[in-house]
Amino acid sequence: MNADQRSPVLLVVLVGSILVTGLVHLVFLPRVFPEELFVASVYLFAGWIGFTLVFYSLGRLFSNPDPMPRLGATDYGAGLFVLSILGSLFLDTLGFSLSAVPVGHLPFAVGVYVGLALIGWSVGERTVAINRAVASSEDS
Repeated sequence: MNADQRSPVLLVVLVGSILVTGLVHLVFLPRVFPEELFVASVYLFAGWIGFTLVFYSLGRLFSNPDPMPRLGATDYGAGLFVLSILGSLFLDTLGFSLSAVPVGHLPFAVGVYVGLALIGWSVGERTVAINRAVASSEDS
């Protein structure tokens, strides 16, 4: 069992991130979307940060990576995130706005969240490996 799995700070980050993400997506965002798009985008960005922190914490708490894992999942996550945002913007420029055709934007919304989850998990897993390498070099 590594030190991350006993870290109360990491558990506080996980629980806090889950609460913030839930509050933003279930309470604050529905109050302003779709009437106030600028305020909704600020809330959505805050919710995305919380969502990424959830998977970062999960990656640190529940992963057992190789000595130094590659960050390929981060690359895929960032790519999926950017392509999903661009795909949704492309639909909007074609006249299929989010308020007119919300179902058309659903695959892109799922892509954003999957991309953020991949980024968070991968960075958390890499942090576990780095902490393990530092601890083993201090023991030597």
